Amino acid sequence: MVDGGMVTLLILAAVTVFLIFRLKNVLGTKTGHEKPPKAVMRSKPQEVPAPAEVAKDVELDDNDPKAAVFAHMQAVEPDFSPNGFASGARNAYEMLLMAFENGDKPTLQKFLSPDVYQGFAKVIDERANEGLTVDARFVGLREAEMVDARFDEDDQVAEIEMKFVGELVTVVRDKEHRVVEGDPNEIRREYDQWTFGRKMGSSDPNWLLIATGA
Repeated sequence: MVDGGMVTLLILAAVTVFLIFRLKNVLGTKTGHEKPPKAVMRSKPQEVPAPAEVAKDVELDDNDPKAAVFAHMQAVEPDFSPNGFASGARNAYEMLLMAFENGDKPTLQKFLSPDVYQGFAKVIDERANEGLTVDARFVGLREAEMVDARFDEDDQVAEIEMKFVGELVTVVRDKEHRVVEGDPNEIRREYDQWTFGRKMGSSDPNWLLIATGA
């Protein structure tokens, strides 16, 4: 015959086993090979995605005249690469375009040749004198193509011409903040053909914008 104390112990043991079984079913068993928990997705207002940045490599064959020009540049400066230049030119396009729209003359003066800078600065000053302000946002770069390259072996100056197609949102306002040009809800395309120049082998790594066109 089992006494009362033993019966109580058996009941408690049975309850403990039952609780452990239930906890394992609810929490699961850790094996060390579980997948990380999925992130909780929270809704947010939809935004219009910007176009992917152009990041194409420069492809040259032996018959491309630019290949021979780049070989001469690399003879003077072995670290030069067309792909590295193209990547820097894409970044420079956005930076300089926005510097112009925002009236950032110190940045323009640093990366533009004196003649090109004077043209850009003149437009910025004219806008300021008329009391015009510009709100601009760079949306993305649709196209960036290397169209020509030249190298003067006598003075070791290189020139590389790039064609860009960028997308911007720009709005020009007058003194009373009225919109006189552009649309804050409209993306416009900017077509530019820029030429960058630099003396190869120079300690200054910066290429200057030396000519512009469309």
